Amino acid sequence: MAAHKPTLGGGARTPKTVLLASPRSFCAGVDRAIDTVERLLAVSNRQEPVYVRKQIVHNTHVVAELAARGAVFVEELDEVPSGATVVFSAHGVSPQVREQAVHRGLIVVDACCPLVTKVHAEARRFAARGDTIVLIGHGGHEEIDGTFGEAPETTVVVDTPAQVATLDIPDESRVSYLTQTTLSVEETADTVAALRERFPHLRGPASADICYASTNRQHAVEEVARRSDVVLVVGSANSSNTQRMVEVAQRCGTPAYLIEDAAAIEPAWLESAGTIGLSAGASAPSALVEAVLERLRADGPITVQEHAVAVEDVAFAPPTYVRRQQ
Repeated sequence: MAAHKPTLGGGARTPKTVLLASPRSFCAGVDRAIDTVERLLAVSNRQEPVYVRKQIVHNTHVVAELAARGAVFVEELDEVPSGATVVFSAHGVSPQVREQAVHRGLIVVDACCPLVTKVHAEARRFAARGDTIVLIGHGGHEEIDGTFGEAPETTVVVDTPAQVATLDIPDESRVSYLTQTTLSVEETADTVAALRERFPHLRGPASADICYASTNRQHAVEEVARRSDVVLVVGSANSSNTQRMVEVAQRCGTPAYLIEDAAAIEPAWLESAGTIGLSAGASAPSALVEAVLERLRADGPITVQEHAVAVEDVAFAPPTYVRRQQ
């Protein structure tokens, strides 16, 4: 932990150091999803509504901004008029949702992150070879719902290592596992270890399902947390990858808080903090981080130090339908 400096007399504020974790904010999958809606809005020019099933990404500011520009967010497809254009979110959907879209004659634009699409393909492959699939993730999350839907008859969802002991698998020699892409690397490893102990013939994906962006952001916030007195992580409460970043920082023994934006900062969190760690989840705009820095500057002088653990140069092409509209 950084050493605290005494408060200066005469009303002066003690300078603080802000360790800015990198990578932070948008990942390639989030960029692609938001760009997809923006391009469709530009083409429609508000003449025809662009519907989006669920939140395009889990961030209230992003959703509010796109809604202000004309995007219509719905929970389910029965809210979309027949024949209209609908965007599927970055989290993916089940085959059942796709079938409903076809039945209703909707023009579908799939903004699912390609790394989530990879997990769906693995689920189909594992199910086709006769395996029971243990899907590690948070039940009720949209990504889990979509992946589960690929093989609902042969998939079970677990969230913790403790749940592994309660599994009832028809053939314990034919078990595979998959994971949600936004999980904690450390906690997922514990669950996989428990699965391997219970099912010695366990098989998994050829490459890790937890995406590079989640991994990078967790590693960056962990290193920053070890050098900070408090950590702020910008993002929405329903963002899984952001929640995991907060948990990673807390496991380092550092107080860490999830904040929607600068307005959510509680002054008491920072009173005795000489060094503040700052990051943002993969679905949080970088402008929100800049706003937090401005809020911190309003309290007194700060020195900002970037702490990078990786350089991300990944980019995903827009969906085919969008490219054809340009």
